[in-house]
Amino acid sequence: MAEKVKYYGTGRRKSSVARVYLVPGKGNVTINKRDMDDFFGLDTMKVIVRQPLVLTETLSRFDVIVNVHGGGYTGQAGAIRHGISRALLDADLDFRPALKKAGFLTRDPRMKERKKYGLKGARRSPQFSKR
Repeated sequence: MAEKVKYYGTGRRKSSVARVYLVPGKGNVTINKRDMDDFFGLDTMKVIVRQPLVLTETLSRFDVIVNVHGGGYTGQAGAIRHGISRALLDADLDFRPALKKAGFLTRDPRMKERKKYGLKGARRSPQFSKR
Protein backbone atom coordinates (compact mmCIF):
# COMPACT_ATOMS: atom_id res chain seq x y z
CA MET A 1 0.00 0.00 0.00
CA ALA A 2 1.43 3.36 -1.04
CA GLU A 3 1.57 5.92 1.76
CA LYS A 4 -0.13 9.25 1.07
CA VAL A 5 2.13 12.29 1.09
CA LYS A 6 1.33 14.85 3.81
CA TYR A 7 3.22 18.05 4.48
CA TYR A 8 2.84 19.63 7.94
CA GLY A 9 3.36 23.16 9.25
CA THR A 10 2.49 24.89 12.52
CA GLY A 11 1.46 28.53 12.35
CA ARG A 12 1.04 30.99 15.22
CA ARG A 13 -0.23 34.54 15.55
CA LYS A 14 -1.31 36.37 18.71
CA SER A 15 -2.92 33.58 20.76
CA SER A 16 -3.98 31.44 17.77
CA VAL A 17 -2.31 28.17 16.85
CA ALA A 18 -2.95 26.45 13.51
CA ARG A 19 -1.91 22.91 12.58
CA VAL A 20 -1.81 22.77 8.78
CA TYR A 21 -1.60 19.70 6.53
CA LEU A 22 -1.01 19.94 2.77
CA VAL A 23 -2.24 16.92 0.82
CA PRO A 24 -2.02 16.59 -2.98
CA GLY A 25 -5.46 17.54 -4.34
CA LYS A 26 -7.53 20.14 -6.17
CA GLY A 27 -7.21 23.19 -3.92
CA ASN A 28 -9.93 22.69 -1.29
CA VAL A 29 -9.34 24.49 2.03
CA THR A 30 -10.94 22.84 5.09
CA ILE A 31 -10.73 24.61 8.45
CA ASN A 32 -11.91 22.73 11.57
CA LYS A 33 -13.83 20.26 9.34
CA ARG A 34 -15.72 23.16 7.69
CA ASP A 35 -15.26 24.74 4.28
CA MET A 36 -13.26 27.99 4.33
CA ASP A 37 -16.26 29.95 2.98
CA ASP A 38 -18.35 28.77 5.96
CA PHE A 39 -15.57 29.38 8.50
CA PHE A 40 -14.56 32.91 7.47
CA GLY A 41 -17.32 35.41 6.71
CA LEU A 42 -14.99 38.16 5.47
CA ASP A 43 -13.33 37.92 2.06
CA THR A 44 -10.19 39.59 3.47
CA MET A 45 -9.55 36.58 5.71
CA LYS A 46 -9.95 34.20 2.77
CA VAL A 47 -7.43 36.25 0.78
CA ILE A 48 -4.96 36.18 3.70
CA VAL A 49 -5.24 32.38 3.94
CA ARG A 50 -4.70 31.88 0.18
CA GLN A 51 -1.73 34.30 -0.13
CA PRO A 52 1.13 31.73 0.16
CA LEU A 53 -0.57 29.35 -2.29
CA VAL A 54 -1.17 32.14 -4.83
CA LEU A 55 2.42 33.40 -4.46
CA THR A 56 3.92 29.94 -5.09
CA GLU A 57 1.29 29.11 -7.78
CA THR A 58 0.25 25.90 -5.96
CA LEU A 59 -3.43 26.81 -5.42
CA SER A 60 -4.76 23.87 -7.44
CA ARG A 61 -1.99 21.42 -6.46
CA PHE A 62 -2.76 20.94 -2.75
CA ASP A 63 -5.76 20.42 -0.50
CA VAL A 64 -5.31 22.29 2.80
CA ILE A 65 -6.57 20.71 6.04
CA VAL A 66 -6.38 22.97 9.10
CA ASN A 67 -7.05 22.61 12.82
CA VAL A 68 -7.00 26.05 14.44
CA HIS A 69 -7.87 27.25 17.93
CA GLY A 70 -7.45 30.33 20.12
CA GLY A 71 -7.73 34.03 19.35
CA GLY A 72 -10.10 35.75 16.95
CA TYR A 73 -10.65 35.56 13.21
CA THR A 74 -7.74 37.83 12.25
CA GLY A 75 -5.28 35.95 14.45
CA GLN A 76 -6.51 32.61 13.16
CA ALA A 77 -6.19 33.73 9.51
CA GLY A 78 -2.63 34.91 10.18
CA ALA A 79 -1.78 31.63 11.94
CA ILE A 80 -3.16 29.60 9.03
CA ARG A 81 -1.12 31.67 6.55
CA HIS A 82 2.02 31.07 8.63
CA GLY A 83 1.29 27.33 8.83
CA ILE A 84 0.63 26.99 5.09
CA SER A 85 3.92 28.78 4.35
CA ARG A 86 5.85 26.40 6.61
CA ALA A 87 4.15 23.36 5.09
CA LEU A 88 5.00 24.60 1.58
CA LEU A 89 8.66 24.74 2.64
CA ASP A 90 8.34 21.11 3.73
CA ALA A 91 6.96 20.30 0.26
CA ASP A 92 9.58 22.22 -1.76
CA LEU A 93 12.54 24.27 -0.47
CA ASP A 94 12.65 26.30 -3.71
CA PHE A 95 9.67 28.34 -2.40
CA ARG A 96 11.77 29.76 0.46
CA PRO A 97 13.10 32.97 -1.19
CA ALA A 98 9.65 34.05 -2.41
CA LEU A 99 7.90 33.26 0.90
CA LYS A 100 10.67 34.94 2.91
CA LYS A 101 10.55 38.09 0.75
CA ALA A 102 6.77 38.30 1.20
CA GLY A 103 7.23 37.95 4.98
CA PHE A 104 5.07 34.83 5.37
CA LEU A 105 7.73 32.83 7.23
CA THR A 106 8.23 35.41 9.99
CA ARG A 107 6.27 34.81 13.18
CA ASP A 108 4.45 38.06 14.02
CA PRO A 109 5.77 38.93 17.51
CA ARG A 110 3.06 41.48 18.40
CA MET A 111 1.14 40.29 21.45
CA LYS A 112 -1.26 41.82 23.95
CA GLU A 113 0.63 43.80 26.59
CA ARG A 114 0.12 42.67 30.18
CA LYS A 115 -1.75 44.74 32.75
CA LYS A 116 0.57 46.43 35.25
CA TYR A 117 -0.13 46.85 38.96
CA GLY A 118 -1.27 50.33 40.00
CA LEU A 119 -2.87 50.86 36.61
CA LYS A 120 -6.32 50.12 35.20
CA GLY A 121 -4.97 48.40 32.07
CA ALA A 122 -1.63 47.91 30.35
CA ARG A 123 -0.98 51.68 30.21
CA ARG A 124 -4.19 53.41 31.34
CA SER A 125 -3.72 55.10 34.69
CA PRO A 126 -6.45 55.62 37.30
CA GLN A 127 -8.62 58.70 36.84
CA PHE A 128 -7.03 61.83 38.30
CA SER A 129 -8.98 63.96 40.79
CA LYS A 130 -7.62 67.18 42.34
CA ARG A 131 -9.64 66.74 45.54
